[in-house]
Amino acid sequence: MTQRIDGTAFISGSFLSEASILIDGDTITYAGPESALPSELNADEHVRHDGLILPGLVDIHCHGGGGFSFPDTEDPAQAAPAIAEHRAHGTTSIVASLVTAAQDTLMSRVRALRSLVEAGELAGIHLEGPFISHARKGAHDPQFIAEGDAARTLALLEAGGGTIATMTIAPEADLDGSVSRALIAHGALPSYGHTDCTGEQMVTAIQKAHEELASVGPVARSTKPTATHLFNAMRPIHHRDAGPAFAAIDQAAAGTVVAELIADGVHTSADTVRYTFDLIGDGNIMLITDAMAATGMADGDYVLGSLPVTVKDGVATLTEGGAIAGGTAHLLDVVRFAHLEAGVSLERAVLAATATPARVLGRHDIGEIREGARADLALVSAEGLEAERVMHAGEWFSSDAS
Repeated sequence: MTQRIDGTAFISGSFLSEASILIDGDTITYAGPESALPSELNADEHVRHDGLILPGLVDIHCHGGGGFSFPDTEDPAQAAPAIAEHRAHGTTSIVASLVTAAQDTLMSRVRALRSLVEAGELAGIHLEGPFISHARKGAHDPQFIAEGDAARTLALLEAGGGTIATMTIAPEADLDGSVSRALIAHGALPSYGHTDCTGEQMVTAIQKAHEELASVGPVARSTKPTATHLFNAMRPIHHRDAGPAFAAIDQAAAGTVVAELIADGVHTSADTVRYTFDLIGDGNIMLITDAMAATGMADGDYVLGSLPVTVKDGVATLTEGGAIAGGTAHLLDVVRFAHLEAGVSLERAVLAATATPARVLGRHDIGEIREGARADLALVSAEGLEAERVMHAGEWFSSDAS
């Protein structure tokens, strides 16, 4: 089946008015000026969109949505509501994030999610923990937090069969670098966060990982590690001790790490989002949701991993202790906040939610509207950036079919 979609599209990092996108099956065969197409060209389906046409969004850190949590996955079919919830709002590529748990639980969840990655329903698996800081544990069960263990890491990587994309570790839990090296050798990226480390420890971890990634060649998804949700679950910035967040920003500005940012007005303020984009150049900052099961659902009681969570007014916190327990926004909501509330240009916000995370994953077939890419599109309104139609792999998404 051939399809043609006309309108204002985000192509090559900017918005092109009077653009046309041609699709054959699941692949984009043309993306450029409408005027360059032959007048007699016909397609099986022709859509003209009055708003904006974005690449399908790529969320590299997502714990769930639609009432389901990826850390609870025992059967791959259980994850369908979470995937559908985010896809309906423009996110066509999702990395499923787990949380700190017992090793046998993590092994089971990795095996269950692996098939969804291999089927193209998920873009990868993210292990958040268990090698993190007790002091900056956030919404992670402290009984399962552990010091870095390369053997445990290798077992998880083998269970994932190449589907594990990233793993969050605290630099101080991996001082010998053995966990980072194991990840890199098996095509996964270390992501530094949930940390109480010094700025120097953060710089050392990032630079060593960057060097190691550059040395392993095509095995690496990217030559840059990542920083897990910048500012959140990190030792706070102090005027006499800048700490890990400023260190990560410096390294991102230098091009040695890609920093995640939850720009939702809960995890970070509008000013913080704006300042961070001002400091870090394109390609080294990516927007994420850190979404949990309550995304798209009503306030109430939920569970993240093994910990009870209460959602009130759309804010998820641990029922005991009150720590923020993930997000409840879709990635398009995060793009909207970054642009409309924080004043980040729409081009930069879209790039940080599409091509940048795609490149971190080592993917060149998603995150862009260009010839040869997978036909993933989000058709949104021009003013409010609300999702109106979503295409995944050449097929229009319907929640009724999920």
